Amino acid sequence: MQPAQQKTRFAFIMITSLFFMWGFVHNLDPILIPHLKKSFSLSTLQSSLVDSAVFIAYFLMALPAGFIMKKYGYKKGIITGLFLFATGSFLFIPAANTQQYIFFLMALFIIACGLTILETAANPYASLLGDPATSTQRLNFAQSFNGLAATLAPIIGARMILTKGYTDEALAGMSSTAREIALASEAASVKTPYFVLGCIIVVIALIFAFLKLPDIKETSGIVPSKSIRHTLHHKHLLGAVIAQFFYVGAQVCVFSFFILYAVKAAGIDKIKAADYLGWGCGMAFMVGRFAGTFVMRYVSPPRLLTIYAFICVSLCVVAITAEGMLPVYAVIGIAFFMSIMFPTIFSLGIKNLGTDTELGSSLIIMSIVGGALLPPVLGYISDLTHNIQTGYIVPLICFAVVGWYGWKGHIVKEQVIREETLVVE
Repeated sequence: MQPAQQKTRFAFIMITSLFFMWGFVHNLDPILIPHLKKSFSLSTLQSSLVDSAVFIAYFLMALPAGFIMKKYGYKKGIITGLFLFATGSFLFIPAANTQQYIFFLMALFIIACGLTILETAANPYASLLGDPATSTQRLNFAQSFNGLAATLAPIIGARMILTKGYTDEALAGMSSTAREIALASEAASVKTPYFVLGCIIVVIALIFAFLKLPDIKETSGIVPSKSIRHTLHHKHLLGAVIAQFFYVGAQVCVFSFFILYAVKAAGIDKIKAADYLGWGCGMAFMVGRFAGTFVMRYVSPPRLLTIYAFICVSLCVVAITAEGMLPVYAVIGIAFFMSIMFPTIFSLGIKNLGTDTELGSSLIIMSIVGGALLPPVLGYISDLTHNIQTGYIVPLICFAVVGWYGWKGHIVKEQVIREETLVVE
């Protein structure tokens, strides 16, 4: 293997490790939601602010993240993102000590600021680091390790956080003072897992600091776009921004509320629900990513995206109307079929953007704000109807929008010729 190929392959391996790390912390959120909901006696709508705190950061930080990539390069952007990731993780310790819900939300916001920078760097980097003809498959492969994290995080997180709690019956029998102490103890159980996570991220940041990674440079001679309006003239990019907004909203609704959903729909306990989230949804999500990458050799990414989206619409109908374990299995099915959506929408959206790639990537990352805005809608519908299953009308609509993008919205109206070369930073 040539030295340049070795550097490219190792760079791809290191970038892929980032997909696992941010996938792991994101998939701790479904554990945090029922945990903090109980610890602070929150409504479903209030507990959904965990997702809002995380995904509003994507909206606020996506453009600054894109400018960091353009000015300082991918490597410095990655290290900056890892620094914020670790800082937010360590802030869980003072947040637990203060026993204030708002401080947990602030720590999650800082983590998400770091993740925004990482995703703004890693998604286009993985897509562009190799043969353009296989960019979608390559990005789906890297994202598959995000699916592995979705399997492991709920299982590990539930046993580190949820198992240390008190039952509702035990809390009801306590005095008000004893109950406050017990709930404070529950809230504090998040300190160890997030401290360990922060330490791991610091180590990864140090490794990146000493690595020489290939950096992608544009050599087309075109002046880079400085205008969001100009960049959005690419209709397929605008469609990707819209589709990604709804997809991320759907994904967050499915994963973050799964434990509350499974407990309500099937009458199982939280630990068993967390196992279904990990071994069920997480495993389905991971296998779906690998399977989708393989199927894309024979079915075009847009067509597969369309088929999968409308399968998800059908499964949402089951999730709303069925009883017992059937709706739980339907949601696990949704996890399988939605697995390819984020990387496929992303890859189709930045196709042929040329020197608009960095800004286009930032705009798609900004659309992740759907994960902040749509889960509260599901929470509101659930509180209003006293039935979390009814709230699944939200992801149903979201998947219908994704289906539209795969069918029509992805078509490139303008062709921008771009060349990428790899140089060592």
